[in-house]
Amino acid sequence: MTQALDAEEQSKDRHFQQLAKIAEEMIDDHGKDFATGALILAAQWISQGRLGKPDGATH
Repeated sequence: MTQALDAEEQSKDRHFQQLAKIAEEMIDDHGKDFATGALILAAQWISQGRLGKPDGATH
């Protein structure tokens, strides 16, 4: 038996699908090294608060 995804899980799934599409496009255009580096930089910027809402921000 499979469980239906709730709204938050559906939203996260859509974001993962978008991220996968962007990663595939970066690999096709510039190779794995570029795509990996770009995604690592994005993750670092998020953790450093340079992208997205600051910690503690409300919706």
